[in-house]
Amino acid sequence: MKDEAQVVIIGAGAMGAGLFYHLAHEGWTDTVLIEKGELSSGSTWHAAGLIPHFIGSLNMAKCHAVAPELYERIEAETGLASGWHGTGAIRLALDRHQVDWFRYVSGMLDLIGVENHLIEPSEILNHWPFMDVSDVKLGFWTPNDGWTDPSSVTAAMVKGARQLGGELERHTLVTETNPLPDGRWEVVYEQKGEQGRVVCEHLVNAAGCYAPQVGAMAGVEVPIVSVIHQYLITEPMAEMIDLGDFDPPVVRDPRASSYYRREIDSLLVGPYERANAQTYGIDGIDWDLHFYLTPPDVDTLMPWLIEAGKRIPAFESAGIKTVVSGPITHTPDSGYLMGPAPGVRNYWMCAGASIGITQGPGAGKYLAQWMVHGQTEVNVAEMDPRRFGDHCGPTGRYAIDKAIDEFHEMYQTRKPGEERFAGRPQKTDPIYERLDARGAQWQEVFGWERPQYFGEPEEHTFRRSNAFEVVAAEVRGTRERAGLADLTAFSKFEVTGADAEAFLERMAANTMPKRDGGIRLTHFLTELGGIEAEMTITRLAADRFYLNSGITAQFHDRDWLAHHIGSDGRADGLDGEDVTVTDRTEELAILAVSGPRARDIVQSLTDADLANESFRWLTGQEITVAGVPCIALRVSYVGELGWELHHPMDRMVELYEALVAAGEPHGMVHYGSYAMNVMRIEKAYKAMGSELTTEITPVEAELGRFVDMTRPFVGREAVQERLDVGREKLDWLLVYCEVQDGETVADNDCRGNEPVYANGEIIGLTTSGAYGHSVGKSLAFAYVAPSHAQPGATFEIQLQGERRPATVLAEAAHDPGNERLRV
Repeated sequence: MKDEAQVVIIGAGAMGAGLFYHLAHEGWTDTVLIEKGELSSGSTWHAAGLIPHFIGSLNMAKCHAVAPELYERIEAETGLASGWHGTGAIRLALDRHQVDWFRYVSGMLDLIGVENHLIEPSEILNHWPFMDVSDVKLGFWTPNDGWTDPSSVTAAMVKGARQLGGELERHTLVTETNPLPDGRWEVVYEQKGEQGRVVCEHLVNAAGCYAPQVGAMAGVEVPIVSVIHQYLITEPMAEMIDLGDFDPPVVRDPRASSYYRREIDSLLVGPYERANAQTYGIDGIDWDLHFYLTPPDVDTLMPWLIEAGKRIPAFESAGIKTVVSGPITHTPDSGYLMGPAPGVRNYWMCAGASIGITQGPGAGKYLAQWMVHGQTEVNVAEMDPRRFGDHCGPTGRYAIDKAIDEFHEMYQTRKPGEERFAGRPQKTDPIYERLDARGAQWQEVFGWERPQYFGEPEEHTFRRSNAFEVVAAEVRGTRERAGLADLTAFSKFEVTGADAEAFLERMAANTMPKRDGGIRLTHFLTELGGIEAEMTITRLAADRFYLNSGITAQFHDRDWLAHHIGSDGRADGLDGEDVTVTDRTEELAILAVSGPRARDIVQSLTDADLANESFRWLTGQEITVAGVPCIALRVSYVGELGWELHHPMDRMVELYEALVAAGEPHGMVHYGSYAMNVMRIEKAYKAMGSELTTEITPVEAELGRFVDMTRPFVGREAVQERLDVGREKLDWLLVYCEVQDGETVADNDCRGNEPVYANGEIIGLTTSGAYGHSVGKSLAFAYVAPSHAQPGATFEIQLQGERRPATVLAEAAHDPGNERLRV
């Protein structure tokens, strides 16, 4: 093996091979793929090889679409067959919630040009004549799905990279990964009984089931848990033989929690059991296992095999020829890990896919873009390994319980707002029990428990739920009187040092406050101008700045700041920069009081002067409230007069009880994340991760007032290029719109990723939406073609299969002049 390489990838399963292939096709060929055994000898080889387009995430759907396109053409490129069977696939809907979900996913797949059809049960019988569809309400037919041979596609992707100069090292066991002072990595390995080392600029952990053990070598906790999955292949069945050359589509059945496909003249049935799933190798897996299977346990599958027999009656009497049982990887949310590992430099993850044969090519494509260009063409936040907090270690109860629960729920419908409670709670702040006693309905964000709303449990649905009127009351109470919210689950950082201001000026698109107490909303960009992060920055002193961002971005934003100290984002770097980033997320709690009576409530508990002349909007002061020291920020994400009180975590109960007592005479209500989202949309406030992503620049997102083009900052050149293009020539622009009721659907609002139509053609997509209780309007954000971005422009948004008229608004639906914030 060579002594140095640009990239070393550990693991040659579908994920590692997908990255190896796409790095080469992005021009990075000084790459070594290291495999401890043979290609695909871990969990890849025993996969069933299914390739679905159907998934409830737009960005994951973009990832899934890469595989069938590649597998169909790779033989022409490499001379190696992929084993591709383009059978199509049908998913079954058995209740109204699944039907609603199908309609949503259908519109989403239309956005990326994936052919799909909603078909009646009778049409399913045209594809599977011996299937019982008596309980089926609708089928989701994707003609371009299929299945493939896992080992063949892995070998073909590896050859595609080797043809361009990439190197493969088999039977090579990595024993150490050590960071070097210059930012590179030393990889120590054993090969043919001898030890060697290779030094690389970028190290990628694509080790599949072994990823936690490989990560441990570098001190990286990898939240991957292996769960045993089994599938059965029957003896030849007359029903299959009678099909002749016809290869029926793969079927996914939520009742049996199983998939079905043809295997020559046999039936292949793969259940994801909904109880008693077993983990594998939690305490470590023997490095010497290759092409290994676990002992079959058909008894565990019996309840679901019985249901499979009801779906395909011929299966009940079929003999079982083979049982394949082996571990597959799961993360706490069933999404794979693709991107930088938290807390370290130049260490990347490409592992954790539960359907790796489908996701390997797409994960490889977009990770290659990220590594080579600094950003991807799709929003990869839901794939970023840093989306998991430090409660997600692979041997901890949370990761194990979540992985098992995700496995059990593989083919079930996750309805909007629905929360799974496996492994919870993990992080609760000191007032958790008090809020719970008030009827808080909880959501988990980055391990923290956060109230959605206060009331009876939600009956989750794709339509407006029983929480609708409860949330309306929280909104009205906040707008008319005052509302109290627990915002502890937000990220909090201090950036200090003699060069802190210069550092933030260089990194942020908006200029820093020039006076102590000043607050700025600013965005951090990639070199290509993509929006990487959004933070509120308060200047507490010339050398001390306080930063806040969304909690799910805690590790991402911490790394983004820390890794740019002493660097302007390019190779030349800046030496000797006096900047320290301190993460204070766990130390500080946040209580927010908002609404027209907020000043009266907080003023009664402090000696500080909260009058408008003394404490202006968009300023912060360090004051004492109810005897508790606070960084008080006069900001409001809900668009009302208000203060956020950032205070020591161990004083939270004290402050909370004082605020509740002071607010009672004023009719103060508690509100949760549902109401907060409604109010931010009423105010036309854009959200990171929805309206703002690396896919677009501040120009498309209409963030001009938050970008200071008079000074240099990372990404400025790219922003200038977009400005020079001109608005009318951009691909899309962000608009804010009112959505009308439909003829048949009047109980549904935009959620994001619904298609936008004009003259029968797709011209954009929504990013988020909600019903504005204060204004009596259904509201949404959408990216649309510039021809439809002017106020008053009209188009249609597809909701639940119905296209509903929408009109672009010129200003926020609620308080467009910010008069309520300035009083």
